[in-house]
Amino acid sequence: MSVSADSAVHSVAVIGGGQLARMMQPPAIGLGVRLRLLAEGPDVSAAQVIPDHLVGDHRDLDDLRRIAEGCSVVTFDHEHVPPEHLRALADEGHVPRPSPDALLYAQDKALMRARLSELGVPVPAHRVVDDPDALDQFADTVGGYPVVVKTTRGGYDGKGVWVVEDAAAAAEAFAVGQPIMAEELVFFARELSAQVARRPSGELVSYPVVESRQADGICKEVVAPAPELDAALDHDARTIARTIAEALDVTGMLAVELFETMDGRVLVNELAMRPHNTGHWTIDGAATSQFENHLRAVLDLPLGPTEPREPWSVMVNVLGGAVEDLEGQLPIVLDAVPEARVHLYGKAVKAGRKVGHVTVVGDDLARTIVRARRAADLLEKGTTR
Repeated sequence: MSVSADSAVHSVAVIGGGQLARMMQPPAIGLGVRLRLLAEGPDVSAAQVIPDHLVGDHRDLDDLRRIAEGCSVVTFDHEHVPPEHLRALADEGHVPRPSPDALLYAQDKALMRARLSELGVPVPAHRVVDDPDALDQFADTVGGYPVVVKTTRGGYDGKGVWVVEDAAAAAEAFAVGQPIMAEELVFFARELSAQVARRPSGELVSYPVVESRQADGICKEVVAPAPELDAALDHDARTIARTIAEALDVTGMLAVELFETMDGRVLVNELAMRPHNTGHWTIDGAATSQFENHLRAVLDLPLGPTEPREPWSVMVNVLGGAVEDLEGQLPIVLDAVPEARVHLYGKAVKAGRKVGHVTVVGDDLARTIVRARRAADLLEKGTTR
């Protein structure tokens, strides 16, 4: 039996021990919120900074019950908790936020595409396909190959996504053993992200729409706000995020990843119902970070302002590279770019792995980009571009 929200209003269970949970801890301290963590291991990223943690498996209902006991709400570092387990927690009196019914649309791409289409939200042409023949038929409806194929569940950072020139090239996707969704290949000018935070009471705040720049399917760089974004597209992106948050009854942070198409439209690509990589700039660049507003939202506390502190913020992810001793590299980085805000995740360095990020804010966009990239390069390579 969980305790009531009134008696544990400042206690939040967080499922998943990655860097998103880690970055919830600083605002939790400021708000007087106690975090309890279900971690994959004793020394994963978030377990290093959240003392109250249990090692367990997010797929094990008993482990979920253990971490939720005594907490007023349960929230997430990732979307991979089985929906039936979340419903069991809710039935037992715990309060998952976002709810199982909302989170399902971030867990299953096919359900998400279908629901957004019902809402009139623009998405790429798509279809769930069971075999190569069905993929060929879909390709015919969108003008032929190439097309995109995706696993409907579990993909991230480019994993579980293929661009294929014919049905034979989709053999790896079909071999995964789960439903596969085919989509038209969208030719886009750039990728955008619109984030909102929403409380159970319905209060909603919106962050500036940002530009997200990818490398090998991984978000490498974010510029906030998106440079030279047409006012109508900015309005459309914000309206889409608000519409989705309200229609799906999302509680907490919602990130809507979008394509800005070559012909001047925006299409929804992905959803995340948690803090998101494209919002990391808010820690140093916004009046209230996405992590603080996520905690405020799931606890149904008044939300904080989202205005930028400076005209521009540039966040660059640090991917595992030549530098193995990141902490040892810090003096060099901070001497070269003293205004850089460095966030390390306490992870072992592996090629291509997100091990941290840097943010630089300023009033000159070109200089801000150069400085942020320099700091990240020093952490990745030990040199600058």
